[in-house]
Parts: sequence; structure tokens; C-alpha cells
Amino acid sequence: MANIILASGSPRRRELLKMIVPEFTIASGKDVDETYPGDLPAEEVPVYLSQIKAEPYAVELTDGDVLITADTVVIVDNDILGKPHDRDQAIAMLRRMQNRTHVVVTGVTLTTTAGSKSFSQRTEVDFDKLSDAEIEYYIDNYKPYDKAGAYGIQEWIGAAAIIGIRGSFYNVMGLPVHALYLQLKDICEI
Repeated sequence: MANIILASGSPRRRELLKMIVPEFTIASGKDVDETYPGDLPAEEVPVYLSQIKAEPYAVELTDGDVLITADTVVIVDNDILGKPHDRDQAIAMLRRMQNRTHVVVTGVTLTTTAGSKSFSQRTEVDFDKLSDAEIEYYIDNYKPYDKAGAYGIQEWIGAAAIIGIRGSFYNVMGLPVHALYLQLKDICEI
């Protein structure tokens, strides 16, 4: 049985991984410079970042360890919307996404002593029109400052504003669990 290690501070990723891997350990946080090349296509950024996040842990792995690192981005018009720094930025992000479709891409890297394997999952999300009062209500009550694109699909805004999705719901939460499950089955016993 493999020793699955999640290198993520995200409580949502922990919750999602637990759905497919009941027992795993959490790697202690390591500072990683999440700068990416400016000419890298937006949909390739999450895989690149998941690979960078894995690098500081790779030397610590032993046989049987499988390290999981991930990064999720929200993309509108080829622009990456990261985590908002403040209320104004969160409001601006939601205004930009409302009444249109955006893309959520999560990149995942699985690292073992034998090497690493990366993949990504893409999901399209359709937002309905939102009033400024609805946007402010969400921001003030849910404080989504730790979420790419300033929203969590599993929160009020998911029920109130998301018309539809094409792809994995869990990917939008931050971890494409079905794709990850298949990859883990391919490289280890789970």
C-alpha cells in the first residue's frame, strides 16, 4: 500500500482527497515561488505550478511514497484570476465573471522516488447575472479570499449563480478527484 502524501494547505483539497483515499498524510508547508513564465499559456500554468510545488519535497520521499501537489486557476479571456488580495479585488473578479462562461483548470503532479507524472483537468463554468448587492453579500458573508477567482462553487454563490458546468464539479472545488483516482490506481495500490 502506498503512503499518499498531500502537499497542500487547502482544507477543500484535504476533504476531496479523503473521498478517494481514506488515509493520507499532510506534508509540512514549504515556501515556493509561484512565479510562472509570462509567455506560458494560461491553461498550462496550473500543471507548471503543481510541478514547482513538488520540487522541495522530492528529495524527502522514500520508496512507497506518492506525493500529490496541485494548483487551480480561474481563467477569463486568457487572464488568470488568482486569489483576491482584498474585498475590492474580489468584487471586481465576480463582476468580470458574471453573466458569462469562465474556465477552471487544476494541475496535479504525482511524485514518487521513480519520478513524477502531471495532468490537468479543465471545467467550464457558466455564471448568471449578479447584482452588485448579491456580489457584496457573497464577499461579505463568505470571505472567499483564499479561493482562485474569489468564489467557492460549494458555497452560496454556487447555488445562486452557477447556471451550469461542463466537466468536473470537484475540479472547480480544487481537486479533480475522478482523474486523480484513475492516476493513483495506475501507479500504486489505493
